[in-house]
Amino acid sequence: MQGKGLITLVAIVLGLICLNELLPTWYAGKIEKQASAVAGNDPVKYQKEMARLSKDTLNLGFTKLYYTKAKEKEMKLGLDLKGGINVLLEINQRDLVNDLTNYSANPVLLEALDQTDKAQKNSTKTYIEDFFTQFDAVNKAKGTNLKLADPEVFGNTNLSEIKYNSSDEEVKNIVRRKISASVGSAYEVIRTRIDKMGVTQPNVQRVPGTGRISVEMPGIKDIDRVKKMLQTSAKLQFWEVQQAQEIFPYFDQLNTVIAAKGDSLGIAKNSNFINLMQMNTLRSNGVGNVKLSDTAVVNKILNNDIAKRLRPANIKYTQFMWGYKPEAGDENNLVLYAIRGNINQKAPVDGAVESARVNYDELGRVVVDMQMDSKGSKDWKTLTGKNVNKPVAVTLDNVVYTAPNVINEIPNGRTQISGNFSQQEAQDLVDVLGAGKLPASAKVVQADVVGPSLGKESINAGMLSFIIAFFVIIVYIIVYYGGAGIYAVIAMVINLFYIFGIMDSVDATLTLPGIAGIVLSMAMAIDTNVIIYERTKEELFAGKNILEAYKDGFKHALSAIVDGHLTTILTAVVLYIFGTGPIKGFAVTLIIGIMMTFFTSVMLSRVMIFARLNKGKHLSVWTPPTKNLFRNIWIDFIGKRKYAYMISAFLTVASILSIAVNGFKYGIDFTGGRNFVVRFDKPVDANKVESDLVKLFTTQDGKNSAVEAKTFGSGNQLKISTDYLIDDESLKADNIIEEKLFQGLKQYLPADMTIQQFKVADKDHSGIVSSAKVGPTVADDIKTHGTFAVIAALAGIFLYILLRFNKWQFSLGAVVGLFHDAVIILGTYSLLHKYMPFNMEINQDFIAAILTVLGYSINDTVIIFDRIREYLREKKALTLAGLFDDSISSTLGRTFNTSFTTILVILAIFIFGGDNLRGFMFALLIGIGFGTYSSIFVASAIAYDFLKGKGKEEAVHGRTSVAKEVVDKKKK
Repeated sequence: MQGKGLITLVAIVLGLICLNELLPTWYAGKIEKQASAVAGNDPVKYQKEMARLSKDTLNLGFTKLYYTKAKEKEMKLGLDLKGGINVLLEINQRDLVNDLTNYSANPVLLEALDQTDKAQKNSTKTYIEDFFTQFDAVNKAKGTNLKLADPEVFGNTNLSEIKYNSSDEEVKNIVRRKISASVGSAYEVIRTRIDKMGVTQPNVQRVPGTGRISVEMPGIKDIDRVKKMLQTSAKLQFWEVQQAQEIFPYFDQLNTVIAAKGDSLGIAKNSNFINLMQMNTLRSNGVGNVKLSDTAVVNKILNNDIAKRLRPANIKYTQFMWGYKPEAGDENNLVLYAIRGNINQKAPVDGAVESARVNYDELGRVVVDMQMDSKGSKDWKTLTGKNVNKPVAVTLDNVVYTAPNVINEIPNGRTQISGNFSQQEAQDLVDVLGAGKLPASAKVVQADVVGPSLGKESINAGMLSFIIAFFVIIVYIIVYYGGAGIYAVIAMVINLFYIFGIMDSVDATLTLPGIAGIVLSMAMAIDTNVIIYERTKEELFAGKNILEAYKDGFKHALSAIVDGHLTTILTAVVLYIFGTGPIKGFAVTLIIGIMMTFFTSVMLSRVMIFARLNKGKHLSVWTPPTKNLFRNIWIDFIGKRKYAYMISAFLTVASILSIAVNGFKYGIDFTGGRNFVVRFDKPVDANKVESDLVKLFTTQDGKNSAVEAKTFGSGNQLKISTDYLIDDESLKADNIIEEKLFQGLKQYLPADMTIQQFKVADKDHSGIVSSAKVGPTVADDIKTHGTFAVIAALAGIFLYILLRFNKWQFSLGAVVGLFHDAVIILGTYSLLHKYMPFNMEINQDFIAAILTVLGYSINDTVIIFDRIREYLREKKALTLAGLFDDSISSTLGRTFNTSFTTILVILAIFIFGGDNLRGFMFALLIGIGFGTYSSIFVASAIAYDFLKGKGKEEAVHGRTSVAKEVVDKKKK
């Protein structure tokens, strides 16, 4: 065999590379297991044992292994396997535009910004592109003819490269570059902050074409701290403070309005605003000392349009801000401050910090000492000189950390922040300031949080399903193909080793969908071997010796294998381009798996098999029970196609009707919102929980938000979804929802449970085991990308089939078959989503499942089409119908074996792979079944009907031209 030396060399080199990459993972796991065995569940003892074992080294001759270095190089595990947090941060581009316009108050600019904010909710464009569109629209509507280079827009000192005569297009390009650079600097700041937190194996990436940054931190437990560190802009601002006597007349007027028309403000008429503010208990320079439970009501009142219109001139631009946290000795209340604003809400001092450090004041309280830069020092001197004996507020991201009275002018730029800090909070603030400020505030528009206990369960479930699927395949392939099956298993084991080694070497993250991708790669490896061995069997039955049969088997199978692999890779590439998070992981794993499958099952397997055969040794390709299976089966598929058309038409129409009547259960990926998987120590009634929670999730207009509670896996676990505060992506909104969830579920939780324990459940306690958040703009992007993904996959497959088979009829048949499969899966999900005990939401996982099914179905179709193309060349005397029947019948062995083994694999994952994968696997189960059916009865039948032409062929069906002669004789 030509090239066997090169293939062997590549296999050995690849094996050594993979071994080198996987050894650190093995060694780090070995050390951690040894420490756990000694320490048990004692974390202190575990850390001591780890410190001792970490000093050891393992000398393997060609390399030395150290724990610390091994830990850095070990294979990355995704959140679903290790626990942790994955967030998608969006830099507030309105802030960036405000900064670039030097906070201009031009009415056209401000209205364009407001219109852009509204447009973004249903737009897939970037913020700045929508802004340019809205600016042009507002400019035209008002007839102002304002240019982007105008001093009141971008032609200011912040953008010196813009000249008075710069065209709008030139300005747009400059602004785009500036915003891209700002997102780049934000990325660097975020990376620095994460490094200061000491996170192991973080993954921080810019999302191309957007102002977003993806951050993944496996193993993190303190989720609130992480979110705070990531979202804090570190943009310190200093403001004048308005005192209670200046604000009280407005509050008194508000109280009167509430009594008269509280319903319009979405609150009860008997609410007493003055009592809510508890102004008689004030101990600081605030205007209210509000109970924590009443802060949401106060926000609702102050942010209402009616309340804003009531504002007198002296507080028209006032910003109401809350204190950082409750003051010492008053833990149940939060101070509200009135910050003197202005038309563009630009702070008198917007200070960049040169240095910051943790210190202690004269009373021993933790504080943060800061030194401002030169500009900040000048502005600070002016502000303090103007406000001697008056309060000045120090704010960070619109939260007041302190608001002391100024004793005298401060000329040197030194200041101090106090805020009832803990040591950790003060250090986090210093780290944030030290890493540098973000160019604008950041918000979490998408988040996935997986508790450590669920991560461990996912690893166990994933590995169990993997082992079972692997065992099933090994047994089946050896029982069916005998000695050849053993070589297939050897190739598959090497394949797995390569997949894990390559994933580790390219720094890919292994996720639960990634394990599913590996298992599906195993199924594709079996398919490759089945095609080769079935062709070899045909050659043996044709009378060839074993060596010639294997040579021709590999030769004739190659075309079908290449087509099948390329169509699957095409689907995986589409998944990678349009998918996010775990779906990308699934796509990467599948691509690596398919490429390694081709190398091991076609090239390396061939070297191993012919090394044996060339020595004169025999290698069976069947066992006695399987030798003649499917050998003499022939079915008149084309003759029965009209019955198949009727069945398919019925199923398609029924699916479309179900979709129209029942609709779908959309996941938060598509609608936006939040969901939580909550575990209890005993079974709970989902309907009762849902009705309890609906009462708590009330919007500003007094209406109840959508809440759904559904059993998730076992009876003591619920998946709770809500669109409450869907447009509020702040950390504060997250905390409000978690607090309401805790209050609503308190009666089902242990009596002594705290909200902190509830937020992060471990294996021995109830609480939130995972959560997810998707903002409305991200949801819209996911929907759009999902639609594009399906269209792109169908278009790509159509073109590929057209190029490979040179007949549009084959492409049409393939795409109709795929459309048929997709509609039936959608119809099934529409019909059953209310009744199945597992998740059947339409989300990005479902889109991945649809695309995987399309890839599998087209692979099945290609095998049949490939045989038809071969027979078109070899059996010219055969009628077209007979040729199609012969082609389908001759590939039945391959079709059955591949579909059966794939379904067994998917069943193993469905049963043992954990709750998160059941919906995904159910779609694959339906899809594989109908994909196999459609390849035979839809794709092939459509291709036949469009190829045969009108009146050009008699209705004769048979395997050979002899069959036609028999029919002719009977006619005579």
